[in-house]
This record gives sequence, C-alpha cells and structure tokens, in this order.
Amino acid sequence: MATNQQPIKGPAIFLAQFMGKEAPFDTLENMAKWAASLGYKGIQVPTDPSLFDLEKAAESQEYCDNIAKICKDAGVEITELSTHLQGQLVAVHPAYDELFDNFAPAHLHGKPQERTEWAINQLKCAAIASKRLGLKAHATFSGALMWHLVYPWPQRPAGLVEQGFAELAKRWKPILDAFDDAGVDVCYEIHPGEDLHDGASFEQFLKAVDDHPRANILFDPSHFVLQQLDYLDFIDRYHSRIKMFHVKDAEFNPNGRNGVYGGYQDWQDRAGRFRSLGDGQVDFKGIFSKLTQYGFTGWAVLEWECCLKDSAQGAAEGAPFIASHIIEPSKYAFDDFAGGDVSEAKNNRILGLER
Repeated sequence: MATNQQPIKGPAIFLAQFMGKEAPFDTLENMAKWAASLGYKGIQVPTDPSLFDLEKAAESQEYCDNIAKICKDAGVEITELSTHLQGQLVAVHPAYDELFDNFAPAHLHGKPQERTEWAINQLKCAAIASKRLGLKAHATFSGALMWHLVYPWPQRPAGLVEQGFAELAKRWKPILDAFDDAGVDVCYEIHPGEDLHDGASFEQFLKAVDDHPRANILFDPSHFVLQQLDYLDFIDRYHSRIKMFHVKDAEFNPNGRNGVYGGYQDWQDRAGRFRSLGDGQVDFKGIFSKLTQYGFTGWAVLEWECCLKDSAQGAAEGAPFIASHIIEPSKYAFDDFAGGDVSEAKNNRILGLER
C-alpha cells in the first residue's frame, strides 16, 4: 500500500541558549549564518528584543518578510517563535514575583498585575507574528499558580487544584482564541516549574479550556527523564496533541544522597541532569520511531543544555545527531510484493463466502 507521509523536518536549533553580545551570537543574521554553517536547516527564534522585535512583527508584514529573507539568505528558515519567558509571566504565584521580574522589562518590575497584562499581550502579538511568518506552531510555557503545591503536604483543601486550573484557563483562553484566529498551535513545553508539567496536569488544563484545539504540546523528553516519567508511553497517549519537538538529552542517576528533588544541588551534582545529545539516557531511536509512526512532520529542534560539555561542541554535534535519527517513511509496506490486486470476489472466496 503506497503512502505519502513526509519525514520529520530537521535538523533545527533553538537559539535561546546561544545568544550573546559577541559575534556570531549577537544578531539574528549572524546566528542564522552560524547555524547554517553547522548543518542546521531551521532555527527556533526566542522573541528577545535583541534578536526579534515581537511587537513590530505583529504590526508589520514588511518587517516579517525582511526577517524571513535574512534567514533564507543565510541558509535556514524559522521553524517557530518562542515566548517561554512571556508565557511564564501569564501566571506567577506571588512567592516567585521577584525571581520572575527578570523575565519582564525593567519598568514592570514590582508590578505583577501590569506584568501579567504585558505578557498576555506579548502572546497575542506572537500569534499575529507567527501568522505573518507563515508558521503553524508556537513554543511557550504555561506559567504556574500551583507549583508550590506539587507535593501534597500539607493536605490540599478540596477544590483548590480545580480552582487553580480554572484561573489558568481564564487567562489562557483569550490567548488560545487569538492563536486560533491566526491558524497557529500553542505548544506548551511540559516542564517542571509549570502547572503543565506532566500528562495528568496537561489533561486537567485541557479540560479547563474545553479541549481547545490550539492547546497543544511541545514534547521534550529530558524533562520526563528528570521526573521518571515514561516518555514513550507519553507519545502513545498524547501524540495527537504533540505539535513540536525539542531534541534534548538527560540522565537520572539517583543515590543515597539525592533523587528526583535534587537536594538544592547545582546541576552537576543532581541525580537528574541535562546532557548533550548522545551523552545521556534518552532513547532517541524509540522517540523518532514513535513520532514517525504517528505521522509527526514538525521540526526536530535541538535544545542544548548540558552541565558538562561546552555549548559550541554540543551545537556542532547536534546537527549530525538529529539528521542520523530522522526516518524517511516507507512509501510501501515491506510485504507488498507478495500481495495482489484488490478483488472483492477473490476476498469473498478466501473468506469462504462464495462456493
């Protein structure tokens, strides 16, 4: 039987961890050329003002066309935009106000309500900017009102979690509607520190937003390794909502000193830690196989975070690693040679229905 399934696109790279003040990490044009020189075909762009003016992009098709041309001339295309920092600010518990102030412009520091309104507007701008760029998916965080409640001690009052998800949904529904108008999926990175940090919490959010079609998933297996969650079974369960993919490695080596919670240790000393591609424990062959099986045709995007290896080495190794894992879907079943033409009469005879 012939199929027309396309392969996963890639390799691509998320630029956030590489941004800097020195060339080639100082401008989008320089970073695009750098990524292309390493063999990447796409770049996922954080909406940091030093690289990408989100509000201008929402206002000007000409600006977006110029950005797209800069990337194309460099040899890459934009895979998605990212508002991880702004998404985090859509919902912040007061205990984290001062820590998360750094994610917002200085004039909003110490003003949590204004900061939230700014973040929501940023996401709506991202919907329009994504549409102007011809993108179909967008990367972000959900934010968190309940992360301090992740361990059930003291006992949580009845209805508290449901009320938390109702408030989170209230903030996100207008944003999801804006993305729906733009024809773009919102892909929440399922991540510790967010109210959407595993399958169960994503399901509760999905219920609260009435199964909104634009509420989808950025799949990153590294965060599941650190939680000891079965990331292959996660794909089986939620593949219809997985619209983005971060290729990121991790390892979990618990001992008598620390485990999942990490004991407040630095990254090198934690039981769970992020690694460069191929240096950790993630079964990427299994992941690429599952995603191909379920017809995922989005981008495979390197997100580099490693507590040991230099970023330049990690980036250089990432492109060939991803390329080697991309599966070209078979156009025919391997046993087609043994079949025959479609014949209802023949099938009836085989079934014993004609005598």
